[in-house]
Amino acid sequence: MPAKSKAQQMAAGAALAAKRGEGRKSDLKGASKSMEKSMTEDQLEDLAATPRKGKPAHVDDRRS
Repeated sequence: MPAKSKAQQMAAGAALAAKRGEGRKSDLKGASKSMEKSMTEDQLEDLAATPRKGKPAHVDDRRS
């Protein structure tokens, strides 16, 4: 599953680093914190590896 935005890709990268022990879990906030808890390392790697070129900065998926 590719990332939908630059923000999602970056959050996945931060969560992946924390899951691998390359960063501190206590430094995670918001989406990256929940991603680290709920996703496997393979899922995070897939999101983090998405190229950022052509992606919007943010995507609002909330339904009204």
